[in-house]
Amino acid sequence: MPRFTVHVRDEWLTVPCKDLTCTVHWLGLEALRRYIKNKPDNGGMGPVQEVRFTLRRCQGQGLLDADDILEDVLEENDFVELMIEGDTMSPDFIPSQPGSSHLYPFFAPSGQYIFLDGKSLATTDLVSLGRGLYKIKLSPEAEKKIAESRELLENIIAENKVVYGITTGFGKFARTVIPTSKLKELQENLIRSHSAGVGKPLSPERSRMLFALRINVLAKGYSGISLNTLHQMIEAFNASCLSYIPEKGTVGASGDLAPLSHLALGLMGEGKMWSPKSGWADAKFVLEAHGLVPISLKPKEGLALINGTQMITSLGAEAVERALAIARQADIIAALTLEVLKGTTKAFDSDIHELRPHPGQKEVASRFRSLLDSDHHPSEIAESHRFCDRVQDAYTLRCCPQVHGVVNDTIAFVRNIINTEINSATDNPMVFAERGETISGGNFHGEYPAKALDYLAIGVHELASLSERRIERLCNPSLSELPAFLVNEGGLNSGFMIAHCTAAALVSENKVLCHPSSVDSLSTSAATEDHVSMGGWAARKALKVVEHVEQVLSIELLAACQGIEFLRPLRTTTPLEKVYELVRSSVKPWIKDRYMAPDIETVHRLLLDQKASDCLTVWKVAFPYIEKYKMEHIPESRPGSPTAFVLDSPASPRKRVRHE
Repeated sequence: MPRFTVHVRDEWLTVPCKDLTCTVHWLGLEALRRYIKNKPDNGGMGPVQEVRFTLRRCQGQGLLDADDILEDVLEENDFVELMIEGDTMSPDFIPSQPGSSHLYPFFAPSGQYIFLDGKSLATTDLVSLGRGLYKIKLSPEAEKKIAESRELLENIIAENKVVYGITTGFGKFARTVIPTSKLKELQENLIRSHSAGVGKPLSPERSRMLFALRINVLAKGYSGISLNTLHQMIEAFNASCLSYIPEKGTVGASGDLAPLSHLALGLMGEGKMWSPKSGWADAKFVLEAHGLVPISLKPKEGLALINGTQMITSLGAEAVERALAIARQADIIAALTLEVLKGTTKAFDSDIHELRPHPGQKEVASRFRSLLDSDHHPSEIAESHRFCDRVQDAYTLRCCPQVHGVVNDTIAFVRNIINTEINSATDNPMVFAERGETISGGNFHGEYPAKALDYLAIGVHELASLSERRIERLCNPSLSELPAFLVNEGGLNSGFMIAHCTAAALVSENKVLCHPSSVDSLSTSAATEDHVSMGGWAARKALKVVEHVEQVLSIELLAACQGIEFLRPLRTTTPLEKVYELVRSSVKPWIKDRYMAPDIETVHRLLLDQKASDCLTVWKVAFPYIEKYKMEHIPESRPGSPTAFVLDSPASPRKRVRHE
């Protein structure tokens, strides 16, 4: 029989419906009737027929018309929120898709799979999994290792051996032996007590990344989880059944205990859970709606689910991928600004950078040459000031290879650490089936990704620091020879005056956020965990720094394109004209003052690298010209000289994973 799940105040009610030609209003009345049936005071309401209410689908939060027919507007087992007029919204109701990034298209079900084996996942793969571009399967090799590890654990339990976390308590209670009859309860209590995070929940994308990464670690076969439990987790992931995971609460020492416990709690059918189909609801209802059953924890499985650095590392993977994307595009935007400010290209001469051959510096200088070389791409703007008396430019133009270069090298360094961490076993104790023993260690400590992500924030910040100064030069008529704040009729119009202030505000915020989180430590767990990494905050603020950098560079790109308007009919180089055309396809020139925030947001989208999307970005537009120039100037890369990190072509094939 068809049924619907309706949320009334603090309860979720399953309402069967024999006749789908009933109206939405009937569904509300039936849900109310069931709600007040067992309430001593009718829930404080009068007769059901007199209660005024509205209904909203949990998925997308669309309001439902009371007169609509159920079969026309709802699907079987849909989730619906009933709001009683005069009530405040239920404290248990969490708006659909909380914190979901509006910058990426929301994921749709995918028919492609990534095979996880615990050793070949990369940051790009993890971000793609977060966006819902792939589902998950285990490799046959991983299944074999998982089964072997679990068999060893079962033998340990059968022999009544004393092993930390399997037959003992946790942390300070490591010497407390637990009776065999209570080992299941031990694991469940671990999850419930450790689900103590606070703050808003992770977005669906980030929850999927965290979930996928935990599955990848378990796939290594050193955690002792059973194959059945892991398959249940994969089924939940593939259905996008995502637990409520507060973003705050981890100190990144004995793993990201609180976030991973919240992940496990939902899989146990407790707490809240989200799916595209249900929106937020009680976890047991969400699992049931997808034909899934809650996991039942076996000995050691609770510990296997929560020991590890997956919160830090999954957020770090997003941070490093977005940092890589914006660093590439910062070079393009800076080159466009240099053209508008009529700067010189002499500072990018290859011989200069061979004398200081840092990989990132050489790469950035090469990009500037590929975009600005007048022999390849004649520029009327450059030609207009060829014989001026200017010898050199300000540092924020001239020193881009040196400053942007070390940012690129920093990203490459951090990316390597995060990729290593993604494929590392971070449990405790480790189960070594081949040795027939378990060993306690400290791989759960988050210092590696924490330190790396603090370093990432410090490095990437400089892109915005330079960008804000270039925005100042574009807006300041004494430095740019352009109208003040890039607008005609100054005074009547303010142009980019406050857009520059926004950039300055973001750069200033970043200066505070760049204070390293990982230099701090507080002893926890009765001094058992007496040094911690604070990596959760390192990851979250690295992401915030990267986002601010994207926004500042969005403002610079808008300003540089506006500057070109005052140099017309002169044209810049071919690749930079293509970038200008991309911006103008979405944002009109600034003739007079208008609402600016949407323009900044629109350009921000053009800087987000979505590899699996057909959407054009600044990098995708410029990349063919950069690549062609490099191929024509291969001698620049002299034998034996260091090379920069590998540039991924927008159309490059995926590696290290298999698809069905």
